[in-house]
Amino acid sequence: MLNGMFNHFYKDKTVLVTGHTGFKGSWLSLWLKEMGARVIGFSLDPYTDRDNFVLCGLTDKMVDIRGDIRDFDTLLQVFEDYKPEVVFHLAAQPLVRLSYDEPRETYDINVGGTVNVLECIRKTESVKTAVMITTDKCYENKEWIWGYRENDALGGYDPYSSSKAAAELTISGYRNSFFHPKDYDKHGKLIASVRAGNVIGGGDWSKDRIIPDCIRALETGQPIQVRNPAATRPWQHVLEPLSGYLLLASRMASEGAKFAGAWNFGPDFDSILPVGKIVEKVISYWGSGQWLDLSEQNKSAVHEATLLALDCSKAKTLLHWKPALNMDETVEFTVDWYKNYKSSDVYTLCLNQIKAFAKKMEEAT
Repeated sequence: MLNGMFNHFYKDKTVLVTGHTGFKGSWLSLWLKEMGARVIGFSLDPYTDRDNFVLCGLTDKMVDIRGDIRDFDTLLQVFEDYKPEVVFHLAAQPLVRLSYDEPRETYDINVGGTVNVLECIRKTESVKTAVMITTDKCYENKEWIWGYRENDALGGYDPYSSSKAAAELTISGYRNSFFHPKDYDKHGKLIASVRAGNVIGGGDWSKDRIIPDCIRALETGQPIQVRNPAATRPWQHVLEPLSGYLLLASRMASEGAKFAGAWNFGPDFDSILPVGKIVEKVISYWGSGQWLDLSEQNKSAVHEATLLALDCSKAKTLLHWKPALNMDETVEFTVDWYKNYKSSDVYTLCLNQIKAFAKKMEEAT
């Protein structure tokens, strides 16, 4: 079934994924492999020995190259050695709170790393299509109730968010200067940037993310400590935006320049919920647990947005993409992974979830 997705575009393609050891990167790499792609990964080591990448044994199932996205010479050598046709750039410093502690590193990775990838694309003839992953937090957040569109102002209060806005500007600058869609017949390269909502799913153990925080507490019988339960986010399963990225790259390759540019991939508005509601759903599907509201103790903490939503009309209209899972299914998929990863073959667990998601995708279209 997976081989037939995206018009068999990925079969026998050489695809480079930066950040392949990370949460989203591991799911993307597995999905690409199952569609017949030759997957090349470039990334730092996994965060923990329980990360999805490690438990799936992906190091033995793809070309697994460890390196720092800031190391331009090594990255360029990977491009030259493996000659990728498609690039997905996911390598990043992805945490808001960490960006306050490590602002210079955050900008070096998120902006400088993006420049390095774009420069490698510019210098590598084999690359035809690239999808550069940023975030919904790249918008100038005015805390309004409607979703941001791709042509809304970029911004970012904190180092992480502003670094991603700067990455978006960098991508746009390279696209205009070197890969302009109107000159596609000359340079033969198409570049898109993609902005997703808060992504959840199995195999994420990062700090300061609500699902890993929930699972760590539930596994040890401790109350879940929630520092900002009223904060409202667009929640989606990791496979939702990945399906959009994969669809976008395949459509750029088959239909050309009109698909270059920026794209939102977020959930429907009924999946934009407060953190507290998500925690309650996790506890319900887990079958036990409780949570503590730490918002009073958190008043002096660093600034984090309280309201954020995406308008995905562009992707729905032009790509015919739309979310396949409702909020309850999203949480159920996620909790199912964490309830079964200790007793299951994790590669098969992930593959079965991808197949189930693909079936939901077919039903949604």
